Amino acid sequence: MFSYCTDPKALSDAVWLSVPWLEHSFLTKWIVDFINSLPWFSCYLTSAKHVDFYWSFLTVLLLLAITAPAALGMGFLGATAARSHVAPVSWIGKVYIWMVRGVPDIIFFLFFVIALDQAIEYSKSLLVCDGQAWPWQGLEFRVCPEAKVPLAKSAPFWHQAYGFFLAVVTFAIVFGAFVANVLYGAMQAVPRAQLETAEAYGMNRGQVFRRILIPQMWVYALPGLGNLWMILIKATPLLFLLGVKDIVYYARELGGSKTQAYEYPHGDWRLWYFLGLMVFYLVFTRVSEIGIAKLTRKLSHGQATAAGEALRKAAA
Repeated sequence: MFSYCTDPKALSDAVWLSVPWLEHSFLTKWIVDFINSLPWFSCYLTSAKHVDFYWSFLTVLLLLAITAPAALGMGFLGATAARSHVAPVSWIGKVYIWMVRGVPDIIFFLFFVIALDQAIEYSKSLLVCDGQAWPWQGLEFRVCPEAKVPLAKSAPFWHQAYGFFLAVVTFAIVFGAFVANVLYGAMQAVPRAQLETAEAYGMNRGQVFRRILIPQMWVYALPGLGNLWMILIKATPLLFLLGVKDIVYYARELGGSKTQAYEYPHGDWRLWYFLGLMVFYLVFTRVSEIGIAKLTRKLSHGQATAAGEALRKAAA
């Protein structure tokens, strides 16, 4: 990025900035060393690998931006199905909640990604391959090259995008089950008297659900949804286990010891990289807490809950 970074080996002697007058000033030696090392760090921190590292933060934010509404939608469908008066639909909703919540997240992540990938390739093989008998090899079956997703000749970007897609679907299904459990409890927490009053005014079941139950349930669901949002943020490093090059992947790769064979050799700096990730997550979760608190206060106005009563008393 900088002109003096063209030849990284020229920076290896740690004499990159000539400031002889500093040797006789009041500045200590470590300040001189720090100033002299600035060009090395400016080259190191703007290398191609570090640019990918910085972009990986956007990968995490994009995952959250897509997964959060997707999980909310899955959870809403699951909760609505669980409280359905149609028995088979209710069973489907309750089994979905029970099954996903009863399996450790990491096991479900690793299993579902493999299973979904296999299902996609098998479905595609039925359309593009001659014959439909594919031999199994280990835990997967061989399909014709045209059925691979993505194709072997595809650019690396598409392999990363496909892995990201599988991760988003898996995150949405797993966290959707927890959201469904929260929303189901929130729906049950809405006072029955309000629903009966709406029915007495002539509203049908669909109108009561849309106009009374859904608006009222959010104030009960928000604390649980806020906790799930925090857990979702902390679960983003699972991208690393799913093969997506996220911030954890690059922190480990860049922070590991680099010998003279590399452009910018250094010792084991993983501690500092992971410390930076800790600060990032702490700041992110703190900002989220502030946003959730403001949203809770907004939704609690006029509600017959403890938070709503506290707001009423404070305004009195």
